[in-house]
Amino acid sequence: MSLHLLLSVRAVWGFAAQLFLLHTGTGGAWGHIMSLWALEPSILVGCAALLLGYIIIQGFRLTSASFFFTLGVVILLLALVSPLHTLGEYYLFSAHMVQHLLLVLVVPPLLLLGTPAWIFRKLLQWPVADRVERVLGQPAVAWVLATLALYIWHAPVLFELTLHNMQAHIAEHLIFLVTGVIFWWPIMCPLPERHRMNTAASVVFLFSAGVTNCLLGIVLSFAQPGIYPTYVSANDPFGVLVHIRYDWNITPAMDQQLGGMIMWVPGCLAYLGAILGTLGRWYRTPEPVEPNDRPAGAEQGTARTGGISPVTISAAVPAVPAATAVEER
Repeated sequence: MSLHLLLSVRAVWGFAAQLFLLHTGTGGAWGHIMSLWALEPSILVGCAALLLGYIIIQGFRLTSASFFFTLGVVILLLALVSPLHTLGEYYLFSAHMVQHLLLVLVVPPLLLLGTPAWIFRKLLQWPVADRVERVLGQPAVAWVLATLALYIWHAPVLFELTLHNMQAHIAEHLIFLVTGVIFWWPIMCPLPERHRMNTAASVVFLFSAGVTNCLLGIVLSFAQPGIYPTYVSANDPFGVLVHIRYDWNITPAMDQQLGGMIMWVPGCLAYLGAILGTLGRWYRTPEPVEPNDRPAGAEQGTARTGGISPVTISAAVPAVPAATAVEER
C-alpha cells in the first residue's frame, strides 16, 4: 500500500510537470484538456446574478470586503464550469475531490468574509431568518450537518448516483455550499451578539472537523481500488483518457489514492489555517477592562495625598458661598 502512495506522489509530480509544459507551449495533453470547459448557462447566470445582487446591495461601492466576495464567486464559477468539473465528472476522482474542497472549505468562508455585518443584521430582522439562524447557528448543529453531508455524499451509492444523474449532482453541490456556509458561520459570524463560542471552543470545533475530514481521506486512500466504479471503467466522451493513462500515468488505483490524499492533507491544512487564524484573532483582541479596575493615575493620586484620593478631599472641604467669595475680593 505504501508503494501505491509513493506512486501517487509520483503522479502528482507528473501532473505538475504537465502544467509547466502547458505554460511553455509544449503540453499537448493539457492543451486538449484545457478546452473542456462546461459553460452551463444556469451556472453562468446564477454566478452573475449573485455578484450583481451583491454590488447593488452595496450601493455600487467597492470595499475591501468586496474583494473576498468576488473571489469567492469566481472560485465557485471555476469549480463548476472549468475543465476541473469535466475531469471530475468523467475521468478523475481526484479532480472531483479538489472540486468538493473548493465548495466546502474555500467558497463559503470567502462569501462570509466578503459580506458586511449590516447585511446580516438587516436579514436577521426578518423573523423567519432569525428563527432559522438560532437553530442552524448552533455550533453542534452546524458541525453535525457539515459532517453528515461530507460522509453521506461520499458513500459509493450516492456518489455514483451524482455521476449519472444531473439533478442529484446539482443537489450535492448545493448541499455542500449550504452546509459549508452553516459550518463556517459560528466561526466567522461578524455579529457580536450572535457569537456562541469562545476561542477554546472554536479551536475544538475546527480541530474535530479536521479530524473527521482526515479520517475520510485516509479511508479513501487505503481502501481497495474501485469503490467508485465509474472511474475504473471511465467513459471517454472527450477523448482525453489516453492522456490521463499514458501521459500523466494515472491509473484508477492511483487516482483513488490521490483523491483521498487531497482530502487528507490539503483539507487538514485548511482547518489548521482556520485554527491559526482563530488564535491570531484572539491574540490581537485587547483584554476587556473590568469596571472595578482603577486607572494608574488614580492610584498615584491616592499615594500622593497620604491614602486619600482627590475626590475624597474635594468632598470633605465645604463649598465657599458665592457672597463670601465676593467680599473677600
